[in-house]
Amino acid sequence: MTVTSEQPATDVRAELNLTRLGPRFGAEVHDIDLTRLRDGQVQALREALVEHKVLFLRDQDVDDAAQIDFGRRLGEVTAGHPVHDSGDVPPEVYAVDSQDNGFADIWHTDVTFVRRPPAISVLRAVELPPYGGDTNWADSQLAYESLSPGLRAHVDTLTAVHDGSREFGYYLAQRRKGRGNVWEGETFTDLVPVEHPVVRVHPESGRKGLFVNPGFTSHVVGVSAEESRGLLDILYAHLTKPEHVVRHRWRRGDVALWDNRSTAHYANRDYGDTRRVMHRITLRGDIPTAP
Repeated sequence: MTVTSEQPATDVRAELNLTRLGPRFGAEVHDIDLTRLRDGQVQALREALVEHKVLFLRDQDVDDAAQIDFGRRLGEVTAGHPVHDSGDVPPEVYAVDSQDNGFADIWHTDVTFVRRPPAISVLRAVELPPYGGDTNWADSQLAYESLSPGLRAHVDTLTAVHDGSREFGYYLAQRRKGRGNVWEGETFTDLVPVEHPVVRVHPESGRKGLFVNPGFTSHVVGVSAEESRGLLDILYAHLTKPEHVVRHRWRRGDVALWDNRSTAHYANRDYGDTRRVMHRITLRGDIPTAP
């Protein structure tokens, strides 16, 4: 099944029927078919994603090919993952399978351990457990804006290191024998840590947001280990306050889109030995910019 294109509409604001899940964070989009999108709807989804940061679409009949086709209409689809073998799915797809240690049960933003992290992720439910397995998203812009003015001014100046070796180093060395996938035109052979600003300016909205996450951020540059841990613990606790989080209960046919430039997410691992399989694609992003 593939995505088809129709003529664009004149007013993209009229293209979507959505229900807000909060004043500025999270929305469910109704009455839309990802396999039959007008150009105006594609543009409206992009704009809604910048505003609401995570969008949920129910009752979508899509396979891997349709998911990839939809991603290509939103932007430039990357490899599914810098180091993970795609296995029996297309190379653009990253299969998160609980039977292959695919859990994502730590707060993270996708692939921040590269120089140019993905801008957008698109995730669909393939196989769901009978209970549990919800996903949570945190609004990093709201979290930044609700910090005290003094702390905002301080973190505006900071840089942090993001390191993928803690999560994927063993996999790359042992299972892939030091040869990963092509990402940004180069084959991944080593997970070299990169530096990103602690506060990131969104390239489309101009809003500031926290850009650190427990999954891949190792430390803050230029401070002691104790200061780094204290700062990051404060930011993580603030980022994941309930007021900053939206939670999604998955159903078959669900697709979620989120803006990696303004969110972090966490998949609940509360379904015992039952299986949970999700397929994700990512869209090429830009180099994070400091205030």
